[in-house]
Amino acid sequence: MDATIKKIQKMNDHFHHKNILITGGSSGIGLALAKQLTELGATVWILGTNREKLENAIKDIDPTSSRIFQADVTIMKELQGVYDYFRSKGIRLDVLINSAGVAQPGEFEEQEIDLFHWMMNINYFGTVNAIKSFLPLMDKGSNIVNISSMAAILGIYGYTAYSASKYAVRGFSDALRSELRIKGISVSIVFPPDTQTPQLDHDNKYKPKITKELSSTAGVMTAENVAKSIILGIKSKKYIIIPGMESKFI
Repeated sequence: MDATIKKIQKMNDHFHHKNILITGGSSGIGLALAKQLTELGATVWILGTNREKLENAIKDIDPTSSRIFQADVTIMKELQGVYDYFRSKGIRLDVLINSAGVAQPGEFEEQEIDLFHWMMNINYFGTVNAIKSFLPLMDKGSNIVNISSMAAILGIYGYTAYSASKYAVRGFSDALRSELRIKGISVSIVFPPDTQTPQLDHDNKYKPKITKELSSTAGVMTAENVAKSIILGIKSKKYIIIPGMESKFI
């Protein structure tokens, strides 16, 4: 058996029959993760706010090993409903992936303060809310994966609101990791570079001129390749996961 086949077999063994919940799983990196994890034998639940996107996403994933929840990570009552479902079925979570997020580029002086609250509410508090809701379903050996951004390592022109929200996820993850280590629950934080997703397509329409010039020199990864890096990181229980060669100078 060659090394590649052995590696794939080990991945299948690791994720087979694992229960995984992905917030923001109906598009982008979250959807790519859902597809790959079901292929590795996991049972995956994806959570999102848009019913149509969720139903379209489930068509691309094995329907026998995946489910959808329509819920908003900023509304604790809706997350409580998801928690109640798992508890009523006696389901424990092996992996929680917090991938729900939004961005709206623009120069600080031009953006309304409401945009800062909006991004912080979804990107940061959405992560906190999900962990607060689902941590009681997790046992020793389970994993929490928080999707941050390279913008949380290096502040990017035109992304003051977004960078702040992702820096918050980074600081929260640092502290949470220390607390949950005692319980045997691992925490990972992911710093993806620019990734070809619907969100990036949206960003490109609104980036300031300087931001476009800066980002034109950086490579763009596919969501599929980012997902592969994350899955390898989960398996090895890495704390910091930085997909892509472009980011290795950090």
